[in-house]
Amino acid sequence: MSGASAVTLATPYLDTDADQLSFSLDEPARAALVVRDLRVNGTDVQLRVLGASHQVFVGPVRETVACLPGIEGGLTDTTRMFDKWEYRFSARVETLDTDDFRARVEQVRRRTDAHPRALYGIFPGASEAVTALTVDPRVTGLDWHTWHTYPQSCRIVATHTRLEAR
Repeated sequence: MSGASAVTLATPYLDTDADQLSFSLDEPARAALVVRDLRVNGTDVQLRVLGASHQVFVGPVRETVACLPGIEGGLTDTTRMFDKWEYRFSARVETLDTDDFRARVEQVRRRTDAHPRALYGIFPGASEAVTALTVDPRVTGLDWHTWHTYPQSCRIVATHTRLEAR
């Protein structure tokens, strides 16, 4: 896969919502619906779509945003130091009206389609249920963005992560 690509997932969309997502840096690899391995700025990156959630593995980072058993839902901004890295994660949840939601989902799909280092999954029968990821090189590290869309509530969870060498 040289550029971005939409993958129609073989799994039906489950009725989850933004409030059920939680964040972890300690989860092992979970069963992924689709995976993309990249090399960005000399660093191996793995983007993983897990249904209505994602994992990004980069060096010491094992970022998971998912409905995790035993972990209460909610996404909080996080900063953590790893051996040679500073990690910063932020998330926001938007609730939109139906027309704005559809337009934003289309915007996410276009942005991801045009991005050379991206991955996104579309659920069968729920074209507005999307999990999308992009990763970008920075002078001293990497940035990645993710989007999780929830058509039943017209909500979008957008995350931004920066990993910089210290």
